[in-house]
Amino acid sequence: MIDISDGLASELFHIAKSSECGITVYEDKIPIDVHTGMVAEEFDLPIMVPALNGGEDYELLFTLGLDDYERIKEDEEISIIGHISDKSEGINLINKAGQSIKLKAQGWDSFNQEKK
Repeated sequence: MIDISDGLASELFHIAKSSECGITVYEDKIPIDVHTGMVAEEFDLPIMVPALNGGEDYELLFTLGLDDYERIKEDEEISIIGHISDKSEGINLINKAGQSIKLKAQGWDSFNQEKK
């Protein structure tokens, strides 16, 4: 479990690296705050850019096994945004058109204190 205050994409990479796995997330499953949409509009960015790479979101990101998934899948307070895959697949976003896009970690790394 990790908070996404350094950016969702960055934290997906941390989980994938420490767990030696790949990750697939789905654009239409990622909850996006209204303020994120306002930032995207103000800077003329696709909304997924700040949604994936913006920071200061104090939400938790975690993985769980399929047995636990069955127990929480109907919980309205938990957003299931993707799944774990083989390490060789890397970290991908499936966009609303069904295309797979390789993600880059562009968030803030508070351990290295530099932008990725």
